[in-house]
Amino acid sequence: MPIETIEALVDAGEVSAGPPLGPELGPLGVNIMEIVEAVNEKTKRFEGMKVPIKLEIDTESGEYDITIGTPPTSALIKEKLGIDKGSGTPHSNIVADMSIDQAIAVAEMKEDDLLGKSTKERTKEIAGTCVSMGITVDGKDPREFQKLVDEGEYDKYF
Repeated sequence: MPIETIEALVDAGEVSAGPPLGPELGPLGVNIMEIVEAVNEKTKRFEGMKVPIKLEIDTESGEYDITIGTPPTSALIKEKLGIDKGSGTPHSNIVADMSIDQAIAVAEMKEDDLLGKSTKERTKEIAGTCVSMGITVDGKDPREFQKLVDEGEYDKYF
């Protein structure tokens, strides 16, 4: 089975039969629109961002496998908060405040890439990234937020 591998950086949820995928898929004799729709479906939760994808295509059967990478945690945080960059001096200059709902949303997007076994643990990891970016979580220092999560203050969210 000859397997072709295509790796590309695409606009999440907005892939078309044009570049970068269309020209690479055309010569393989596969249903381009089917693959494009599948990629859009798998990337729609990252809409508005560029995401890396990897396609492995069996050129004989036309079967394919799509692997979606995720943007860095900091990029997802910036996207959620609508900021261009984190703080250059995070301990003295706070640039934004992330709500608990936004932190949970980022944790769910990064679910496969984080070490935490639950949404609660993954949300604490997201808060950890906020420390170095100069971002508070629910109006609190991210370390204080993590401590309150451990103490059960936010259990109603998880």
